[in-house]
Amino acid sequence: MRALVSARLGADFTKLWTAAAVSNVGDGVTMAAGPLLVASITDNPALIAGAVFAQQLPWLLFALISGAFVDRLDGRRLVVVVNLARAAALAGLAATIATDTVTVIIIYVVLFLLGAGETLADTAMGALLPAVVAPDDLASANARLYASFTVGNQFVAKPLGAWLFVISAAVPFGVDALTFAISAALIAGIGRVPVSEKPRRRTSLRTEVAAGVRWLWRHRLLRTLALTMGLGNVAFGAAFAVFVLYCQQRLGVSGLGYGVLLTTFAVGGLFGTTVAAKLTRASGSAALLRAGLIIEVVTHVSLAITTTPWIVAVVLVVFSIHAMVWGITVTSARQRVVPPHLRGRVGSVYALLDLGGAALGSLLGGLFASVWEITTPFWIAAAVMVTITVLAWRPLREAGAV
Repeated sequence: MRALVSARLGADFTKLWTAAAVSNVGDGVTMAAGPLLVASITDNPALIAGAVFAQQLPWLLFALISGAFVDRLDGRRLVVVVNLARAAALAGLAATIATDTVTVIIIYVVLFLLGAGETLADTAMGALLPAVVAPDDLASANARLYASFTVGNQFVAKPLGAWLFVISAAVPFGVDALTFAISAALIAGIGRVPVSEKPRRRTSLRTEVAAGVRWLWRHRLLRTLALTMGLGNVAFGAAFAVFVLYCQQRLGVSGLGYGVLLTTFAVGGLFGTTVAAKLTRASGSAALLRAGLIIEVVTHVSLAITTTPWIVAVVLVVFSIHAMVWGITVTSARQRVVPPHLRGRVGSVYALLDLGGAALGSLLGGLFASVWEITTPFWIAAAVMVTITVLAWRPLREAGAV
């Protein structure tokens, strides 16, 4: 059945999907091993959270510019160059770890470079999809990409990354470098994006960026969704930036146990991909989005209270079901209403608020945990989400009409 779906979507989509799946595994391995690497050098919560912030900071600095460049350049070539650069950066990090010369500063620099490349590559991959898949097949193609991300990045890679780190601290980063090289080779095999899909008239970057910002701001529902999750990710980032320390100090689990808890995100996320459409038909988009905000509040309160690993696992499964359903619902709404020539720029504005919020939250979370208790970020996140829920409740009713 999967082979038939791939054949129907075309060889170029198969290459794009495989490239995304391979790099998703590599990203997940680094995401699991990165905090463990920093924690092996220092137990300072602010420094550990700073590693997460270093990789997310580029979304604050470059997201809007990256979106404009993606609309200007050949997305296929851009992804190839960026992935090869990221492979080189990770190989360099692995070398410093193997030679015992790695420092927190080196880790920060490499993670920053990875994040900078991500702002270009992720935006370009999103813009490539409509160029290699027929409009009627976009929903099916997106569903496969979401599923591969969940399985590869979260279900397979997280415990794999923790396990590889236990074997040798350098191995996870070498594996990630290899996945980026493979991904670059696959993307290079995709046919050239048709010239007609690129803008013929070029204006200044400032003008192009402003057009994307203006369009999103004027659309009430998408503006509400972007601001809601931008602020929500500040709360989420603050709480989960010190998750590795939370697992060690609050729950008393090992590095492998930390990897297993990360895997619960994938369990819920994978289930979420299978029920999102059914839940939307049964309850409507507005009800699902509102329920998701309540789930966020309950998640942060529960994690702040409990010290039992299996309760945390259950909470994270429910949270990740919500996160996947929310993501699919919002992505579908954005694809339906954003004009094709603005998809890259509007998407980059949304990413700035979404991932930029997580970056700010990561920085704040480390500071909160350093000054107060390890659970303080979770209590603050719960309070923030209560406020967001109250403010966004009425505007979200418009989701039912999109």
